[in-house]
Amino acid sequence: MKMEMIIRRFAGSFILISLLLAHYHSPYWLWFTAFVGFNLLQSSFTNFCPLELILKKLGVGGCCCASEKVTSASSAK
Repeated sequence: MKMEMIIRRFAGSFILISLLLAHYHSPYWLWFTAFVGFNLLQSSFTNFCPLELILKKLGVGGCCCASEKVTSASSAK
């Protein structure tokens, strides 16, 4: 699975969960929603995502680009 897809699923899940918690528990959970949104915004400018670092250390979410490089290198011969 692509890293971007995993990150989008995490972000979407965290936003929906925090909205549910804000509705049913406390409005202070909206700060968590803002934090996720801020991280998405800053990562679009800086290309730095903390979740991506964590997933790479855990060995999750291989990149499909590596297999494309292998096939393009072998076809260039």
